[in-house]
Amino acid sequence: MFHSINFSKTMLAVFVASVYIFLYTPIMVLVLYSFNQGGFPDAWQGFSLHWYQDLFQSEEIWRAFLNSVIVACVSSFLSVSMSILLVHGVRHYKRNVVPLFYVNALIPDIVLAVGMLSLFSYLTVPLGLTTLIAGHTLLGLGFSMPIIKGRYDELDKSLIEASLDLGASMRYTFIHVIVPFLYPAILVAFLLSIIISFDDFLISFFCSGSSVQTLSLYIFSMIRSGISPVVNALSTLLLIGSCFMLFIMMMLQRNLFRD
Repeated sequence: MFHSINFSKTMLAVFVASVYIFLYTPIMVLVLYSFNQGGFPDAWQGFSLHWYQDLFQSEEIWRAFLNSVIVACVSSFLSVSMSILLVHGVRHYKRNVVPLFYVNALIPDIVLAVGMLSLFSYLTVPLGLTTLIAGHTLLGLGFSMPIIKGRYDELDKSLIEASLDLGASMRYTFIHVIVPFLYPAILVAFLLSIIISFDDFLISFFCSGSSVQTLSLYIFSMIRSGISPVVNALSTLLLIGSCFMLFIMMMLQRNLFRD
């Protein structure tokens, strides 16, 4: 019996280790070859940073990166702002329509992307930065809405009633009572929306047109013409940035549950 329990624990540890190796080996290879002196997929030829030098000297990459930053920040701001106002309005007027926005997070991105393209074509809206922001805003709503609503549901109604009883208007109560209470959830939803916007490819591919190129589209065009270690260097920097934002999100969520 004792040997059977030890065998089960050993097999469980081996299984968990195998899953982690399967998950992280491609990322480790990507990071490792970003420092390889040779090309990809050549054998290891020594440590070098010249792929990072090529990355920082490329104007096209940083132009695509700037487009991605603009789209991610504006669409995330719109997603979070709309989520706050909608959740507050639903609570105020006692209507429960928030679950309708969860569909965005459940349906495949390709369906959402084709639907947005069909809508823009029907309305004869030219594809560009505006349509790209609209598509990413819709995508971010499906993820920011549950976070904002979850935090709002924890708000003690007596705080709002006390503020109104003391003579404050509903607008003053919303700005000075409700929004500060939602502050950790707002930051988490904003950071999550930025990460999702940066990672998105399908909506960018269908809704950006030929005038705007985001970072995901630029990487796709680079891979189509051959894998360059510059892509590895760029992906490594994006990985570091995503890890940093995830760390901030975890810290904010820990403070959120502590409160």
